[in-house]
Amino acid sequence: MHYIEALPADARRLHSARYSMRWVDMDAFGHVNNATYFTYFEQVRIDWLAALGEVHEMVLANVSCTFLKPLVYPGDIEVTLYAGRIGRTSMDSYYEIRRVAHPGELYTLGHGTIVWFDHSAGSSIEIPPTVRRQLADAGADTG
Repeated sequence: MHYIEALPADARRLHSARYSMRWVDMDAFGHVNNATYFTYFEQVRIDWLAALGEVHEMVLANVSCTFLKPLVYPGDIEVTLYAGRIGRTSMDSYYEIRRVAHPGELYTLGHGTIVWFDHSAGSSIEIPPTVRRQLADAGADTG
């Protein structure tokens, strides 16, 4: 298994959002439950797509998380979404999580592959033009 230790050189920032950690996010050891990190990744994707002003159907082909430092309640976090390799129907995505109070410290890195998907047809579809425009504006390779 390969774990990402840094963002790749081609990663381009798409969206960043701040969230408050909730008590319910904690596990019995007093830090954010491992599964909750994926919820944070999901929320920043949703916020990014909402900022584009359109509904987009997609699925995740894969997702992984490298836990660098534990997040401990209470506090606010900043989750940043990046685009990596762009294909015809999919895009590599990367995530960083930092505490707002400690912006210079990286707590978590994530990676996933987003696939645009027509659920009624049961097949992948091309990345929508709205998304391609935003990726181009972010400087991502859309070839």
